[in-house]
Amino acid sequence: QVQLAESGGGLVQAGGSLRLSCAASGRTFSSRAMGWFRQAPGKEHEFVAAISMSGGSTLYTDSVKGRFTISRDNAKNTVYLQMNSLKPEDTAVYYCAASPALSRTPTDYRGWGQGTQVTVSS
Repeated sequence: QVQLAESGGGLVQAGGSLRLSCAASGRTFSSRAMGWFRQAPGKEHEFVAAISMSGGSTLYTDSVKGRFTISRDNAKNTVYLQMNSLKPEDTAVYYCAASPALSRTPTDYRGWGQGTQVTVSS
């Protein structure tokens, strides 16, 4: 099973950028689609972006299209989320997780990391 660890969160002003990283252990990383989700206080996990095993296909939630980019480096067992033009409503704990197939559904994913806090000030 893949074990995941997120990093790269922090405090940034609106309009700024952050790049999140998710490092995976285990030999199955390249055979898993990877997803980023976020959870704001008092809310459910929200799908943000996902990328296929090869990196050739991606999915985004509408609110981040054109601002966020998901990518992966299978040689480094790492998936990234480049976040530009950040808005206060992007404030949340961001998690990565692995799935057998590309999906927007949180319950399709396993191996959730501990999360990294992203705070966007106005």
